[in-house]
Amino acid sequence: MRHFVAIFTFSFLLANFVTAQTPRNQNPSDIYHAVQKLNFLGTALYIAAHPDDENTRLISYLANNVHARTGYLSLTRGDGGQNLIGSELRELLGVLRTQELLAARRVDGGEQFFTRANDFGYSKHPKETLRIWDKSTILGDVVTTIRKFKPDVIINRFDHRSPGSTHGHHTASAMLSVEAFDMANDPNAFPERLKSTELWQPQRLFFNTSWWFYGSQEKFEKADKSKLLNVDVGVFYPTLGKSNNEIASLASSQHLCQGFGRITSRGSQPEYVELLKGDLPKDKNNLFEGINTTWSRIEGGEAIGALLNKVEQNFNFKNPAIHLSDLTKAYNLLQQVSNEHWRNLKSEELKTIIAAITGLHLQAFVTTASSNPGEVLSVNIEALNRSENNILLESVVINGQLIADTSSELKENVMVKSTTEFTIPKNTNFTSPYWLLENGTLGTYKVNNKDLIGLPETPRAFNATFNLAFEGVNIPITTSIVYKYAQPDKGEIYQPFEIVPEATASFSDKVIIFSNDTPKEIPVTIKAHKDNVSGLLQFCYDNEWNVDRETKEFSIAKKGDEQTVSFTLSPPQSENESYISPIIKLNGAEITKELVTIDYDHVPTQTILLPSEAKVVRLNIEKVGEHIGYIMGAGDAVPTSLEQIGYNVHQIDPNDISENTLDKYDAVVLGIRAYNVVKELSFKQKYILDYVKNGGNVIVQYNTAGRWNNQFENIAPYDLQISRDRVTNENSEVAIIAKNHSLVNYPNKISEDDFNGWVQERGLYFPNKWSKEFTPILEMKDEGESLKKGSLLIAPYGEGNYIYTGLSFFRELPAGVPGAYKLFSNMLSVGKDKLENKDQIKG
Repeated sequence: MRHFVAIFTFSFLLANFVTAQTPRNQNPSDIYHAVQKLNFLGTALYIAAHPDDENTRLISYLANNVHARTGYLSLTRGDGGQNLIGSELRELLGVLRTQELLAARRVDGGEQFFTRANDFGYSKHPKETLRIWDKSTILGDVVTTIRKFKPDVIINRFDHRSPGSTHGHHTASAMLSVEAFDMANDPNAFPERLKSTELWQPQRLFFNTSWWFYGSQEKFEKADKSKLLNVDVGVFYPTLGKSNNEIASLASSQHLCQGFGRITSRGSQPEYVELLKGDLPKDKNNLFEGINTTWSRIEGGEAIGALLNKVEQNFNFKNPAIHLSDLTKAYNLLQQVSNEHWRNLKSEELKTIIAAITGLHLQAFVTTASSNPGEVLSVNIEALNRSENNILLESVVINGQLIADTSSELKENVMVKSTTEFTIPKNTNFTSPYWLLENGTLGTYKVNNKDLIGLPETPRAFNATFNLAFEGVNIPITTSIVYKYAQPDKGEIYQPFEIVPEATASFSDKVIIFSNDTPKEIPVTIKAHKDNVSGLLQFCYDNEWNVDRETKEFSIAKKGDEQTVSFTLSPPQSENESYISPIIKLNGAEITKELVTIDYDHVPTQTILLPSEAKVVRLNIEKVGEHIGYIMGAGDAVPTSLEQIGYNVHQIDPNDISENTLDKYDAVVLGIRAYNVVKELSFKQKYILDYVKNGGNVIVQYNTAGRWNNQFENIAPYDLQISRDRVTNENSEVAIIAKNHSLVNYPNKISEDDFNGWVQERGLYFPNKWSKEFTPILEMKDEGESLKKGSLLIAPYGEGNYIYTGLSFFRELPAGVPGAYKLFSNMLSVGKDKLENKDQIKG
């Protein structure tokens, strides 16, 4: 398990019983806060493009001050970004960022939703974004979310009226929201989706503006504010002991992989929203002004409201259980309400409050992290009433199957325990993110089960329902079956319980480079997910390649153990790109998946099943040098990629850098964003430049502009100004403008063809100004823009060479792009041709 500095997560909201999180004991302030939310029947939806786009201050304010049901619709899962804490990229990064968003919502009190849009990388215009996303598909998802969530007010994070001024995804999110606002109530819009939803018309649409969108504070002060509402989101919650801004800071700090940990702000802070559609509230400090948010909103609600408002007004902080009678009466009345939407929502809120005031502990857990379809599972049941109230446990049901017909009285503080066996149906789906089950397009995930669209994660396969009677009122409470265990250094730990295949197989390297025609041993690791697994492993490959044997037997005795089976793969003579994959043949079934686990302390452990495959590349490549020093930055797989072409890569601890310690390396490479995230470099920059001066090659990969806290006057030996310039089209034309430079001639001849097959982008954060000592090697541009020459710069310094590159090698090398390997080899080898010539003259 990877460990990071613990973040204190203050949770004042009642934990949802169906989440696989460590149970939280709720204090009276938490319960009172939940009662306040119970008595507010209004909904707000915040809409933006990515994880971290959301305004946690406003979401928290709406959820905890206004007490509205508040959701965040992130159109993407952030799949196209970078990762500051690990190596997960693309779809795995999307899984991690999804969980970080859910962690943020657990702090600020919101709910989380998504569309099927894939974050394909930076986009400069919403036209491109909507074309790649398939506008109709994603617009339909936004409309469906509105119809299901039924918001009274919608708030856009970005301005739909400024295309081309910011990330295309940002503007596109606002444009889709504006269209969806009216379409959600149009029976002719996406009528096929009305099978599982119903028409809904939000009352107001806002744009969450600020002085930044006006260009300056001065311009904002002079702007027409007749349609602006202003709320103070810096309010303090006495019963919670926290201010809204403190909660918001904790929420945004859950985005660890994006480096969003931030200092907590306190005190008064205005937040502005501009009315785009709907009527302008008379009270410009109240987004819900004029909208009925009381229990009288629904037929039969007034009697319920009378009971629940009495609970709120007379809440007993010393003994909240005293309110059980009124709460159960309200629950009974609520079941008679015809409005299904509010009946279901408020019933779940009431259940959670009733469980909390009685100190009810309900748990169904297993002592294994995973199991397989068809396997018999031992489930432990626990029920505990920690109040004086009369509670009867009538039965326990798992997924509709009665497993305990107890009729047991839950006496005060007396634990009721039982263990039962449950057979996992053979048709149970494996646990994996639902949006990754099928291959989608560049811009859109494919989801066959339309009921799942919009959900943040795949619903848990198995839940236990405790059928209880509270003073004669029947109330079922459902909780997920979880895996519970203990570690000596951590104590009790909860993880999601997963359903997995009996075995999975994977390659250790996802890209395997053959730099000559020498065969390679290709290890395949088989992991058993049950005891006594035996079968055949078939090696699948392209016809132009050859393998020693196509199938080999395997046998693994214990669940969790692994066995490695190796095949000898021979490449073709000429350059070639292909894929290999393993198939496990077991008990008449074929398993083609690998199991990937994402394991960080700040989010629940994630299990992902992906197609098991590796890219194999026969590449005619030359290299000079052997030992490469690598200073890791924000995390990338470049070191592994360089080892694939024969380099010995030594990861350097910046603390160990001192005079002459770098001299043993043929080149030194700094990972992506190293100067942004590695503070020690501010003390080691002198030694790095001295290494260059004494004849070494240093390659600095991209850093984000101005994010090194003024620790460096300059990261280069000469003037170099990094900008936000980037070329996002991975197929954009690239011209070599320094055709005679050794960087594109030695030891590999680089041509424009070497930029074919690049993925996601050309590069990012190019310098836009540099001193005369630098030579630009390439030029490129996105459509409609000026040429950019800062993607690859080299300058001699002393006896060595300093290279700065914004080209996205951190994406291209792990993707097995041949031209990227050749160019990187040339960067590592630059200047070595002169040394060879000297050796020849001496000889």
